[in-house]
Amino acid sequence: MATYQAHETAIIDPGCSIGDDTRIWHFSHIMTGCTIGQQCNIGQNVVISPQVVLGNRVKVQNNVSVYTGVICEDDVFLGPSCVFTNVANPRSAVSRKEQYQQTYVGRGATIGANATIICGHKIGEYALIGAGAVVTKDIQPYALVVGNPSRQIGWVSEYGHRLEFDKEGFAVCPESGQHYRLTGKGVVRIQ
Repeated sequence: MATYQAHETAIIDPGCSIGDDTRIWHFSHIMTGCTIGQQCNIGQNVVISPQVVLGNRVKVQNNVSVYTGVICEDDVFLGPSCVFTNVANPRSAVSRKEQYQQTYVGRGATIGANATIICGHKIGEYALIGAGAVVTKDIQPYALVVGNPSRQIGWVSEYGHRLEFDKEGFAVCPESGQHYRLTGKGVVRIQ
């Protein structure tokens, strides 16, 4: 049996899976059928909807709604008040539950505060979505994107530092010392 901690005001519906050492804070609602990995931190006033999958060590900051269709790999950071959608053309009077689209957030990616992620897209591993950005298309691994609609303005390391590439297309993360190469297809970590 998993051992997790939940504040007394959190609502945890039966039939969800919550990993060991996960913490769930004030006024959050964990709904039936979702999966939350180990060592996650679910902030205050968060909703995790049915069939959502959160990997290990995912941090969900306050006031985030993670709707059905969202899958986050390990080590994802969801900033305060970021929002996911799950239907492209919602209408109050028209039920479209059978049209939920999947949104995939790759390992180690960060979604900044108040960002909006339009459904049906893939955010690549270690991408960094700036605060307030509106994501309307797929995002490459290690991409740095900002704005509405979001646009790529650079590349970041796995530690979240902007990468400065030399003439040969190589860069080094100033914090980790990890090496990266810029190719015609994007950025790859080489050591």
